[in-house]
Amino acid sequence: MVTSTESRTKFYGLLTDTEELRAEVELVVNSTPVMDVHTHLFPSEFNELCLYGIDELLTYHYLVAEMFRSARITHDQFWAMSKTAQADLVWKTLFVDNTPTSEAAQGIVSVLDVFGLDTRAEDLKEAREFFNSQRLAEHIDQVFDIARVSGVVMTNDPLDDAEKEIWKNVSVDPRFKSSLRLDRLLNGSDAGAGAATRRLLDQWIQRLDPVYLAVSLSPDFKYPSEDVRNLLLREVVLPAVKDHGLALTLMVGVRRGVNPNLREAGDALGRADVTAIERLCADYPEVRFLVTFLSRENQHELCVAARKFSNLLPFGCWWFLNNPSIVSEITRERFELLGQSFIPQHSDARVLEQLIYKWKHARRQIADALSISYEQLLQNGRAVTREEISRDVNRLFSGNFTDWVGAV
Repeated sequence: MVTSTESRTKFYGLLTDTEELRAEVELVVNSTPVMDVHTHLFPSEFNELCLYGIDELLTYHYLVAEMFRSARITHDQFWAMSKTAQADLVWKTLFVDNTPTSEAAQGIVSVLDVFGLDTRAEDLKEAREFFNSQRLAEHIDQVFDIARVSGVVMTNDPLDDAEKEIWKNVSVDPRFKSSLRLDRLLNGSDAGAGAATRRLLDQWIQRLDPVYLAVSLSPDFKYPSEDVRNLLLREVVLPAVKDHGLALTLMVGVRRGVNPNLREAGDALGRADVTAIERLCADYPEVRFLVTFLSRENQHELCVAARKFSNLLPFGCWWFLNNPSIVSEITRERFELLGQSFIPQHSDARVLEQLIYKWKHARRQIADALSISYEQLLQNGRAVTREEISRDVNRLFSGNFTDWVGAV
């Protein structure tokens, strides 16, 4: 005799076996294309700004900072070396003389392994020959395909001289979407008068057609406040995003130049005040805010704030949070508090091939957290279908973002 439960399972295609459920989640998560909502990547049309290959991968600032903890070399000696020599030193220090257990080091292993390169090589000869032999346009296609990335959002600075020249006459690969970064306009000495800054913003919005405006903020960011940054936010940036129908991305918690000797690797983090974001959301309900925090300690507060303001969309596990144990914790917390109404990750990639490892590793944690949510749901009396899993993953990987910023 067929029970009512068995009948419902067959009719709806419900997944009631936990092993089958987890296998289906992993299949869908690993095969669904993702829109990478925040990177520092550029297409080949941007010439030297398009970073790729083993030397760029190994001189990424995450690995440089780690290298200094083991190598007996001064900062001045290291920065005086060529990039090739720097990469050789990082490889020897972290991959030959030591076991590559950090997340950043394991990322290099993942990239080499995908391309069939020796992950235990004594030197970089084989890896360099491989990457130097690639035709860049085809290599970009291959990397996007391996990482299952449908598109990426660049970080574009209107005050960067190199970028300004390129944007004068460029047709950008449509997979690379622009975003307008406001750091130097809001945080530094380049902050200018309100009217002039608004004219500049309007000009660059027209030229770049960005999917959002963005700024990184220090942990001491306050709103409301009477400082210049707040004045420009109120009088220039927020009116601009409203007039142009754009979202505003806020990345909060970075402390710049804690150790200047490390250059790009010298930044750190601090816990920020989430109430500043709550007040912005309350004062500007018509503005859509994409928000991420750099401190682990801010993550629960961000989830709670998102429950109170429907114009706040949390995204990603940024920078120092992009470690499997922390990604797992944050993603599970978001599922428990927000359902699927968040963006689980972005790569923050600066070097093309980082897309491969950052998304390979992120998908593991996302699949695990989603499987746990579905298993708990099953224990509480409701199973899910393959169609529901596909719907949820598509929402997490692209749907939430495209709904937030408009068609991309």
